[in-house]
Amino acid sequence: MEREAQTTLPRALREALTGASAGPLSLAELSEQLGVSQKELPAALDKLRRTLERAGQRLRMQPSCCLACQLELSERTRAKRPSRCPRCASERLTHPRFWIE
Repeated sequence: MEREAQTTLPRALREALTGASAGPLSLAELSEQLGVSQKELPAALDKLRRTLERAGQRLRMQPSCCLACQLELSERTRAKRPSRCPRCASERLTHPRFWIE
């Protein structure tokens, strides 16, 4: 679905994450749904997070998890997936997923 020219990226993200009946969405899923590059999404998610806080809502994130040692990177706040696991150095990590509460 192509974004309308009048809709800002944070607003389109808010609509996508609010209507996420399938559950939390990853950057790849958001990128495909909104028709934008994954590189644009972390900054837009940060802006959306600030906007939601003023409105009394929260942007929630399911953190990345290492598939090799099962370490959950819950301390990490960045939207992008880390390149390696800090414990075992594996590159097999899940992508963080986002939703609005």
